Amino acid sequence: MLIQQIYQELQDIPEDKLAEIYDLIHYFRLGLGQEQTQPRIPGLLTGKLGDAFFEPLPEEELQ
Repeated sequence: MLIQQIYQELQDIPEDKLAEIYDLIHYFRLGLGQEQTQPRIPGLLTGKLGDAFFEPLPEEELQ
């Protein structure tokens, strides 16, 4: 089972590094409940684009 493999890996970590591992696991778990529920809609920008955005790039930038 995967939890047993994780436990085995934890046993091989030096004692002085366990606090870092705990923080990683703890904040990862807290973040699971805060995942985005609204899907991202590609292509829609907030704000406004200036006319320069639509001008062609100079030839040296294209190369």
